[in-house]
Amino acid sequence: MRDYWGYIMTNAGNNVLYTGVTNALQRRVGQLKLGLGSAFTSRYKVHKLVFCERFVRITDAIAAEKRIKAGSRAKKIKLIEERNPEWEDLSAG
Repeated sequence: MRDYWGYIMTNAGNNVLYTGVTNALQRRVGQLKLGLGSAFTSRYKVHKLVFCERFVRITDAIAAEKRIKAGSRAKKIKLIEERNPEWEDLSAG
């Protein structure tokens, strides 16, 4: 069985939020940290994983990503702070 992940990443100042979905979270975070993501993530140096959620079905992961993207910045911040109040880089551990 494969895992799917919805995630939010940010830059060092926590002022840019990037939401995505992947089936290989560790690999995707590694790509973004190396600047190998989209032009947006490279430009804004989106290197810090601050939120992730595991799903069993890709359809659920995509639906969660769409729901998060459709929400306001305040809703995204609330979601992050519910699970990661210090905005720590979850990929560091």
